[in-house]
Amino acid sequence: MTHTSYCKYHAIEAETSKYCHIRQPLTKNAYKNQEAKTRNQGAETKKSLSLQAIMGREKIFKFKQFAVLNDRTAMKVGTDGVLLGAWCPVDGARRVLDVGTGCGVIALMIAQRNATATITGIDIDHDAIEEASLNFERSPWSERLAAVEGDFNDLQTAEQYNLVVSNPPYFTNGVLPTGDARTTARHTATLTYRQLIEGAKRLLSDDGILALITPTDAEGNVVEAATFGSLPVRCMTRVIPVEGAAPKRVLWLLSRRNLPYREDSLTIACRDGSFTSEYIALTGAFYLKF
Repeated sequence: MTHTSYCKYHAIEAETSKYCHIRQPLTKNAYKNQEAKTRNQGAETKKSLSLQAIMGREKIFKFKQFAVLNDRTAMKVGTDGVLLGAWCPVDGARRVLDVGTGCGVIALMIAQRNATATITGIDIDHDAIEEASLNFERSPWSERLAAVEGDFNDLQTAEQYNLVVSNPPYFTNGVLPTGDARTTARHTATLTYRQLIEGAKRLLSDDGILALITPTDAEGNVVEAATFGSLPVRCMTRVIPVEGAAPKRVLWLLSRRNLPYREDSLTIACRDGSFTSEYIALTGAFYLKF
C-alpha cells in the first residue's frame, strides 16, 4: 500500500462502533413511550435550537441531505457506519431497528434511502441518545425517526422489524479500562455477536434481515453465533481498504428467508489514492465529495 493510498483511506476512517450493557429492562410501554416522545418533540426542538447556533461548540459532519452532530457520542462518524448505512437492503422495509445507534448516522441514511420506513435507534449511552435525538429532529425525516435509551438485551416489544442493523463493538480481547467511553463503545464484552444475533432473531419478522459490519478477524465468531442462533448467513461482502490489500471488514446479511448465498468484495480506494467507482456508486448519495 502506498503512503498516498494509506492516507487517503484513513482520512475518512474514524471507526464508529456501538455498545449496550445492562441497566434496566426496557418494557414494551417504556419503549413505545420513548419512541413517541422522540417523534413528538421534534417540532419544539427545531424552534428552540438552531443547528447554526451549535456549530461553534459541536463537531458536525455534513452529508448531502443531512448533517450529524457527533461530538458527545463516544464514537464518531466513520467509514464502517457509512458503509453499512449505504449497503444494507432497505427496499420494502417498514420498521427498522438500529442497534447501538450512536449519533444516529446509519438510521438517517436508511431514512434517506427508504421514504416510508419508520426507524428506531437504540443505545445504552445517554449522551449518544441525546445527540441522536437532536440529529433526528433536525433531519428532513424527523417524523419517521426515534431514539430510545436502553439495553438491546432487555428490549421487550411486540412489534417486529423487517430490518435490524448494527455497527457493533468489535474488541473481543483484553482489559476494558474503567470510564473510557470510547473503548467501551468498541468492546464486545457488553454486546456479544451471539447476543446481537439471537436478539435480532427474536425481533425480526419471518422474512426480516439482520445487517451488520465487523472486522475480518471476527468472521469465525459471527458464523458460529449465526449457527447457534439459527439465523443463517446469506451474504458476506469483504471490504478491501486499498486495491491489492487484504480485507479489513466484512458486511453481513443474516436471515431466515431462503435467500441465495452470496460472497463478494468491495474495494474502497485505488492504488493511486483515488476512490473506486464501486465505492463512489455506493456512497455517492451521501458524501459531499462525490
